[in-house]
Amino acid sequence: MAVRTPEDASEPETGPAPANRPGRVILASLVGTSIEFYDFYVYATAAVLVFPHLFFPADNPTAATLQSLATFAIAFVARPVGSALFGHFGDRIGRKATLVASLLTMGISTVVIGLLPSHASIGIAAPLLLALCRFGQGLGLGGEWGGAALLATENAPRRKRALFGTFPQLGAPIGFFLANGVFLALSGSMDDSTFLAWGWRVPFLLSAVLIVVGLWVRLSLHETPAFAKVLAANARARTPVVEVFRTSTRGIVLGTLIMVATYVLFYLMTVFSMTYGTAPEPGGLGYGYSQFLVLLLVGVVFFGAFTPAAGLLADRFGRRPVLLAVTAAIMAFGLALGPLLGSGSTPLVLLCLILGLSLMGLTFGPMGALLPELFPTNVRYSGASISYNLGGLLGASLAPYAATWLAAEFGLWAVGGYLIGAGALTLVALLLSRETRDDSLDEVPAGATA
Repeated sequence: MAVRTPEDASEPETGPAPANRPGRVILASLVGTSIEFYDFYVYATAAVLVFPHLFFPADNPTAATLQSLATFAIAFVARPVGSALFGHFGDRIGRKATLVASLLTMGISTVVIGLLPSHASIGIAAPLLLALCRFGQGLGLGGEWGGAALLATENAPRRKRALFGTFPQLGAPIGFFLANGVFLALSGSMDDSTFLAWGWRVPFLLSAVLIVVGLWVRLSLHETPAFAKVLAANARARTPVVEVFRTSTRGIVLGTLIMVATYVLFYLMTVFSMTYGTAPEPGGLGYGYSQFLVLLLVGVVFFGAFTPAAGLLADRFGRRPVLLAVTAAIMAFGLALGPLLGSGSTPLVLLCLILGLSLMGLTFGPMGALLPELFPTNVRYSGASISYNLGGLLGASLAPYAATWLAAEFGLWAVGGYLIGAGALTLVALLLSRETRDDSLDEVPAGATA
């Protein structure tokens, strides 16, 4: 007879959870990830526009920018830690409670950043506190995505699973649009000195309002049917993180590598392009940051439009063939990235952003279904989260830093080569993977113990 631990007390031993209405599932998965990505992108934008001036010594602007981008990378180190932590509770206690905890972790970290004093006020403590808060952001996001993806896919009809899986993915373009739209509105309504003095804090503090909205939506949910079956069968893994590495190592490795090109592409098209686009000539394009933000926001509209389109294609033709075709297109885009972005022509720069972010939507959309489908129900939260965030560690953590260095040392052609290399890695992983469209997400694993 299995012994219930204290962490089990909040869940019943048996009995399926009441069904969640599709509209509520879509809203909860979309709203939560939109808030999480808003928080994440607020930091990404500030890391380029604000933090080099306020949180690091001002005697070397290039060094300050690189140090700011290094704190940006800290979150990607924290994300696998968060995926293991929240994955454990997501596979033990349930999807709903864990999603609430991840939202609070990231939201509180973001609000605190908006309250931090600058380097001029407290010296070296300023960047250290900034790095700590950034770690908290990464920790929260590490648990957020996997839970939102499972919330969508474990409640979805099998033939619409990839489409439902795109709703948490839409949080990325929506969050990016909100975060940068707020920055754009603030920078357009105040002068640079006012913006640097206090205006930059507003987007971080606004996160408190968004957290309340996200909590209200998520607290109204029931547990997913797939996890309810695991509870009813008393089939939870004792240590999900250990179990997923023991039984699904191949899924973790392939899922991680499949995500690499997606992450490299996105952070080249957003953080790096912003850094390069707003840097003075000849080392950059010399755009004002408000001007370049407008171009980016146009590109993000295409990102959002192609994300659900990719889900429809993945439901129709399968995850693997769609992603193979898109990854090949990403590699081809790597050849065009340098000439388009480096042209200095606004129409060509905009075309570069539109093409890159459209491809981002096409590659990111199916991931909300594909990664959960690689793992059994009782370790799915851990497996999907770990592979997603290890992919971020490999693909995104160094992308802005490495691309900035490559562009300075060798030119934009090297940045395109970097993207091609990431695409090749993902292409190999896809060729080694299997199609998962027809897999069931409701099967209770045999031999699991609570």
